[in-house]
Amino acid sequence: MNRRAKLVVLVLAVVALAVAAVVVVVGLETTTGGKGSAGREREAQPGPTADAAPAPGPVATPVECPEPTVRVASATDLENALDAARPGTVIGMAAGTYRGNFTASANGTAEQPIVLCGDAGSVLDGGTTEDGYVFHLEDSSHWVLQGFTVRNGQKGVMVDQTTDTVIQGLTVTTTGDEAIHLRKFSTDNRVMGNTISDTGLRKPKFGEGIYIGTAESNWCDISNCEPDRSDRNEIEGNTISGTTSENVDIKEGTSDGVLRANTFDGSGIIEADSWVDVKGRGWVIDGNTGTDSPLDGFQTHEIVDGWGTENVFRDNVAEVNGPGLGYSLKPVRDNVVECSNSASAAGEGLSNEPCSSG
Repeated sequence: MNRRAKLVVLVLAVVALAVAAVVVVVGLETTTGGKGSAGREREAQPGPTADAAPAPGPVATPVECPEPTVRVASATDLENALDAARPGTVIGMAAGTYRGNFTASANGTAEQPIVLCGDAGSVLDGGTTEDGYVFHLEDSSHWVLQGFTVRNGQKGVMVDQTTDTVIQGLTVTTTGDEAIHLRKFSTDNRVMGNTISDTGLRKPKFGEGIYIGTAESNWCDISNCEPDRSDRNEIEGNTISGTTSENVDIKEGTSDGVLRANTFDGSGIIEADSWVDVKGRGWVIDGNTGTDSPLDGFQTHEIVDGWGTENVFRDNVAEVNGPGLGYSLKPVRDNVVECSNSASAAGEGLSNEPCSSG
């Protein structure tokens, strides 16, 4: 081979290597940076065809819906689709207002979840803050509730005896009591990226943003007089404001959950004294940010012996602007506030116990 031919071969080889490198880099970016499309008590009442109207109030971060297998545009369409749902069903909601209280009780699978999806202009409207669950998911598994708006019910989204479900990118607003509630042995669920506001319009005492489990006083009504073990739930990346009670209330009987990277605003709280109340056991409270509390930022309480313990707080930022503590541990025993946490404008300082190096 002459000298010129050798030079041409060398140049072609270098170009081929460069192209291969670009392919590898693009492949890595696609693998590590991509997002999957599913990664968000009352009987249903027939309603009229959806009215074209934008959702009021805060808007959740947009989440791309999968391609629907069923498209709905009225409350009746939606009820029929929920009743007929099976593994792999993707219910796509057109923009508009779906009036009524809606219930679903089918089971998806890990490989084929059931998806109910819309955008912020797809509004489930319960019609009154005095009564009804706007959306009730019960005795179910492997659902994805994604992207739509829920408003005007006594409770917004109620989840009973449901597992492996994602509630993602919803806007839940204008509720008589709490906005989103996981209870009655609901386990291994994820509540992520939702925008929650304006709760407690019926009874401020019950106006939590996100509520996990059941109070011991209600165990006999909800969980056969046993602790409501709504365990291993993850509450992540939610924005919560305008609640009249805690932004997040984690009840006795729940264990091993994660509360991570949420944003709390306690300026509307009138029937509680912290953003977060942890009465469960073994929870990790990590990377949350809060502003403006009536007293403390985060609290633990032992309502039932052995509960309210073994919880770990790390990397949280508490701008309390109140007279109490950033992190109030009651009981102190077996709860840990790591030194990675911070508290500012807290009248009594960081914590009632020295922080731990972790």
